[in-house]
Amino acid sequence: MCGRFTLTVPLEELMLRYGVEEIPFDYVPRYNIAPGQPLTAVLAHDGQKRIGQLKWGLVPAWAKDVSIAYKTINAKSETVADKPAFRQSFQRKRCLIPADGFYEWQKSGKSKQPMRILRQDREIFSMAGLYDSWNAPDGTKLHTCTILTTKPNTLVSPIHDRMPVILRREDEELWLDREHFDSERLQSLLTPYPEDEMFAYPVAAMVGNVRNELPDCIVEI
Repeated sequence: MCGRFTLTVPLEELMLRYGVEEIPFDYVPRYNIAPGQPLTAVLAHDGQKRIGQLKWGLVPAWAKDVSIAYKTINAKSETVADKPAFRQSFQRKRCLIPADGFYEWQKSGKSKQPMRILRQDREIFSMAGLYDSWNAPDGTKLHTCTILTTKPNTLVSPIHDRMPVILRREDEELWLDREHFDSERLQSLLTPYPEDEMFAYPVAAMVGNVRNELPDCIVEI
């Protein structure tokens, strides 16, 4: 699964990476993003990218209430085209979730060691996401998302049995394209990111507490 991640880059770097000229919220570096919290997402409309915030935990438009969000922080890439919670979003509402690292917990005897996993070059990467909008009984709209997962590469497999889908940069436009849907082609993008382009290091147990949102979370121990 993917249950925690980071986006610590400066605002200017984020805007340059995705080719946007403005961000309509107060962006701050994040060191311990958790389910249920707002996260940064990239969407496309008429071929133009825009960055906004979505709440992590997908609530489909047809849901009776928001309780489903606890079960939909991740979507398995192998079944995303068929699962009712994700099927419609997979067809028309795909997004990118920018990150520069993600956390997983590696079993070590009776304890678990949190590990931060990132690219070798420490650059931003895009996790494959889906989003939807839900109308609350009071008329307000809730915009939510999920992160797709796949089987782990050989770097991640000793740590966890799943990893987020990290898209190649050249595949991001296809993933965001709402006008053309080719399920087979999109499914071909949902593969483990090459292990030789990633590395991992141990971090402090403090990342296990969602209230800890500090630069110390990403310090190697």
